[in-house]
This record gives sequence, C-alpha cells and structure tokens, in this order.
Amino acid sequence: MERVEVTSVTHSQGVRMLFSLMTPNESSFATVREVPTYVNQATPYFIGLILLEIVLGWLKTDGPHIKINDFITSLSAGMMSRLPQLVIRSLELSAYIYVWNNFRVLELPWDSAWTWWLAFLGVDMGYYWFHRFAHELNFLWAAHQVHHSSEYYNLSTALRQSVTQQFSSWVFYLPLALMVPPSVFAVHVQFNLLYQFWIHTELVKSLGPLEWILNTPSHHRVHHGRNPYCIDKNYAGILIIWDRMFGTFTPESDKVVYGLTHPISTFEIWTVEFLYYPYLWQRFWEAEGISNKLSIIFKGPGWTPGKPRLGDIADIPQLTGEEKPHDPAWSPAMQAYVLIQFMLLIDVYNNLLMDQMILSELSVLLLTAYVLLSLTSLGFLIDQRANAAELEMLRCVLIVALQRFGYIKPLVPLLAFLIEVFVLISAVYWSLQFVNQRTNGMKKHN
Repeated sequence: MERVEVTSVTHSQGVRMLFSLMTPNESSFATVREVPTYVNQATPYFIGLILLEIVLGWLKTDGPHIKINDFITSLSAGMMSRLPQLVIRSLELSAYIYVWNNFRVLELPWDSAWTWWLAFLGVDMGYYWFHRFAHELNFLWAAHQVHHSSEYYNLSTALRQSVTQQFSSWVFYLPLALMVPPSVFAVHVQFNLLYQFWIHTELVKSLGPLEWILNTPSHHRVHHGRNPYCIDKNYAGILIIWDRMFGTFTPESDKVVYGLTHPISTFEIWTVEFLYYPYLWQRFWEAEGISNKLSIIFKGPGWTPGKPRLGDIADIPQLTGEEKPHDPAWSPAMQAYVLIQFMLLIDVYNNLLMDQMILSELSVLLLTAYVLLSLTSLGFLIDQRANAAELEMLRCVLIVALQRFGYIKPLVPLLAFLIEVFVLISAVYWSLQFVNQRTNGMKKHN
C-alpha cells in the first residue's frame, strides 16, 4: 500500500484549533491531500481538557462530576462514529469534491484570506441549517438524538456522536462547492467540529460580550436541555448570530436538565446509536394513511396527527425538579477494570486512526473488528448484561492473540508484559465467571 505522509500540527496549533484560533496563513493548502487530519490529531488535546475538567470539578464542591459509565459511553459513541472513515472517504468531502469538479461556477483562490473567511462563514451557516433540520426532521433526528442522549453535560458529551449523521450532513455544504476549493472546505469543516468540543462544559458560566457573537457553553447548555424553554433552540456551531438572525435563540435562565425528553436509560453502545430507528419504523408502520406516514418521517420528532409540524411543547413530559440521571450501582472494582480496559482500547484506536494509511487492509479490518467488539463488550459490562462475561472472555482471548501476532503494540513498550499478564488474568477470571453462570443456569433449569 502506498505510504501517505500525514501533516502533523504543532502543540500550539493543537490547542488553538480547538478554539477556532488558527490563521489563514497556517491553515491554507493547495490540495486536499495536504490538509492535516485535525480531528484525528486532536485526541490528546481532548483527553487533556477532559482531565482538566475532572480535576477542576473535584476541586469545586458544587462542580460537575463525571460518571464513568456515561463518560465511557460518550467516548465509545465518538470512537464508533469515526470508524466508517477507515474504509471510505468522508462523504462530506467526497460529495463536495464531486460538485466542485463538475459544477463549480467560480474558482476562488485557495491561498486568499478572503476565500478562507468566506469558507469559515459558509461552513458555519451550513452547519446551522443542518443542525436545525436534524432537530426538525424526524428521520434526521434518528441520528442526531445520539448526541443528546447523555443526561450529563461535560466535555465527554461533545464526543458522543452518531455513526449515521455523517451520511446526511454533507448536503448542506454543497452550495459552497460551487466556488470554494475543496482544500479550504476540508479545513473549515474540521475546525467547525473541533470548536464545538470545548463548549460542552458547566465550568464556564459566561463570556461576557462574546455571548452576543459566539456560541458559548451557556448557549449550548440550553441546546442540550429538555426543559420546555430549551427545546429546538440555539443550533449554532461557532457563531450564535445565526440563531439570533433566524429566530431560534434563547438565553440560559432556569437550571437546565440535560438529555432526551424520554431518556433511553442504557449505556450499551449499539442501543445508544441505533435505538431510534426501530422506533421510527414502528411509528411509520402504525400510522394510518400515507399522509400521516410521510409526516412521521418528514415532520418533527414530537409531531402527532392534529398537532403543529414540530409538535406541541405541552406534550413534553413536565419536569419535577427531582430528575436523576440513569446511574445504576456497580462496584468500584468493576469501574476500575472497565476504565483500565477502555484506556488500553483508546491507545489501539488512536494508533489505528493515525497509521491507517500505512497499515495493511487486513490489519485495518482486524483492528476495527477488535474496537467494535471491545466497545460492545465494555458496554455490556456497564449495563450489567447477563451475557457480558461470555463476551468479555472472548474479547480478552482476542487481545492476547492480537498482541502475540504483533497487531497491538502498547504505547509504552516497557508495559507490554504487564498488560499481557493483566489481560490473561482477565481472560481466566471471565472464563470462570462464564462457567459459573452456565452451571448455575443449568441447576436452575433442572
């Protein structure tokens, strides 16, 4: 396989790209191949800021506290959402390049600051409309609801992304392809996504006058709320001016209760990602008449016959002030085990993203399958599923095999032996748990 050089960002750029503080001079490229994979290279900065938020939350008596089950579920969703791009090019970029190559009416210079700023505004407004439609069209909400399913609001929530959302968002950026070069678009579509990471926090209360122009933690907290005043508000990516212009802005007032109006109460990643699709199909199938069936698909998620297009705000479950996030009890030992295994998984996942262009196809497929199996198994453990022991046993055996054949290499080589011993002990433990469950099941059956 041809080796493709990956353009790396400096530490200064790595921090500034999270806040959309990069300049045109340092982020303008002639071709798409030259554009850095900013999002993939942002992982260490995501982790660093998440750790900082955790520490500051501990230091503040009334500060936010991250729950391991929700934290891992959010990161799992983010990891899963990036996996399709290991085997297919980003649909956003592919569609954009196709329109540029075949239908552009004007070719703006790639190295012009005017082109750079036009793309900044165009991508941000395109995101606003995509985001708004993702809330107002039920079939798009099926994907986007994943991001809103956490009942907490912290930096890890930003990473709770949908696998399927990327297959619809591309449409809203195509007008730019009529004149803005793909390399410029490829930069800004990443910057727009990265900016939205840091605004998912309760630690930052207000940014003063910047609240009038920028999307801020305060504005975005409203967007994640299930309070009646929060529904369908504040869709902005970077600039809040779009919400002010198009009538969807509201400031933060009452204490925000986060999550979906009907919480899903699970941490199992496949359920988190795809639960809404069977529900949508059921509603479509049960609706009477073709008009109602089409309305189920193309109107808001709260629509029912006889109601406005986006539903009636009065139908939203009323908040009592006693709402508690879904947080079933599980032992500290199990929490520590899942967290350690997840940290080891992140190392494999990050190496897979960074080295995908120099890995063989077999290696990419094997490691992708391992990541998916791991996300599933750890989700089963968190959800305390009956068959979690069996799946985790198989996963540990697979880890040992991948390590032995050189597909998995630890970040710190000196720890390779300790990690292997830990995984072997884990495989034995889960094997015993599985045998014990089977034995008890047979006794009960007899």
